[in-house]
Amino acid sequence: MDLSCFKAYDLRGRVPDQLNPTLAERIGRAYVEITGARRVIVGYDIRLSSPEISEALSSGLMAAGADVFDIGLCGTEQVYFATSHYKMDGGIMVTASHNPRDHNGMKMVGPDSRPISSDNGLNDIRDRVPEPFGDAPQQGRYEALEVMTAYVDHLLGYVDAAALKPLKIVVNAGNGGAGLVIDQLERHLPFEFVKVHHQPDGHFPNGVPNPILEENRAATADAVKASGAAMGIAWDGDYDRCFFFDENGRFIEGYYIVGLLADQFLRKTGGGKVIHDPRLTWNTLDLVKAAGGEAIESKTGHAFIKQRMRDEDAVYGGEMSAHHYFRDFAYCDSGMIPWLLIAERLCQTGQPFSSLIDARIEAYPASGEINRTIAEPAKVIAAIEAAYSVGAKNVSHVDGLSVEYDTWRFNLRMSNTEPVVRLNVESRGDIPLMEAKTAELLAKMDRLNSGG
Repeated sequence: MDLSCFKAYDLRGRVPDQLNPTLAERIGRAYVEITGARRVIVGYDIRLSSPEISEALSSGLMAAGADVFDIGLCGTEQVYFATSHYKMDGGIMVTASHNPRDHNGMKMVGPDSRPISSDNGLNDIRDRVPEPFGDAPQQGRYEALEVMTAYVDHLLGYVDAAALKPLKIVVNAGNGGAGLVIDQLERHLPFEFVKVHHQPDGHFPNGVPNPILEENRAATADAVKASGAAMGIAWDGDYDRCFFFDENGRFIEGYYIVGLLADQFLRKTGGGKVIHDPRLTWNTLDLVKAAGGEAIESKTGHAFIKQRMRDEDAVYGGEMSAHHYFRDFAYCDSGMIPWLLIAERLCQTGQPFSSLIDARIEAYPASGEINRTIAEPAKVIAAIEAAYSVGAKNVSHVDGLSVEYDTWRFNLRMSNTEPVVRLNVESRGDIPLMEAKTAELLAKMDRLNSGG
């Protein structure tokens, strides 16, 4: 049995050779046997194969004795919300996020929407799948559950309705599921939405929605400029990540969004802890301190960030990869809460989006994440550390290698999923220095990779 769809944090694979209804049914049975769950939320994304895989998964869950609460077509965050809100034993979202359209997968959580990853149950589920199964003495029951109303009410609770003013906003769902939520929120908000690639369509007529790829940004940027919108937002297919464009159609690096959201959230809470990843940090540290909060660094990745948020009872957590986490959202990531908070900030300040970002880019210019394919990543990172730790103010290994000097810093880390290293460089207000150090590091990595 091909179990290659099981990854470190979730399941993803080609349909039908790596994931299919037969395997999905067995995964449902294994999930119940390993977790002991008796009440499970099931939802699915807009991919063409999702309803069939979801149905087979539900059959397996019920055969093993669990009651299935089917929330239907939704985004990953609605499974997180429903599992926590209705105090279920677990939840499973059928999605392959931004993988190619012939792929599908699953994201699994336990009670309180705690992630199930390879180190806390996912590998056990994988190992149980090939073994023989018997049916439970009492089959589970099936119930369709409507969660959109409660979910939308929860989202609206993050913003002060009285502070909101009319804004024109471009929204690009990429033919994923985000448009369905925008249509519900629209009734409650004074915003005019310019809708791009809005209808859910698993054929992905405009390409698989993944706005982190530069070639996928033009439709949103062009619509912002053509309509004179205050900002643009684009989501991936299961809308757990959102990406921002200012009023000029400029794509805003996720790093600066983390700082802006931390600042906006701390203004509401009057302080608290904020979790951030180690790739780019100075802008976040500066804004969190100024807003009376405490910034805490965590290893990159949703399982690490969510656990650290629980440990610290943090109000917000952000990664530059466009994942944003909220304490009152079961410490989970949402692609809807961030844009509501930023729209609220635009209304409160009356300033254009660019003016909120420009000063931060000027204060802490950053390279953005640069990927390099490296034959022996660990060897190259060790050599970089040996060369750059001399005279450094601080050297950290929270996630990969972080080296800090007075005027610039960098993080170099291995990918968890592919043979690449990822470089991020930033400086204190010195764009030429940041660019020079980025070029210098890349040249050194290339020499080391070629044996030089």
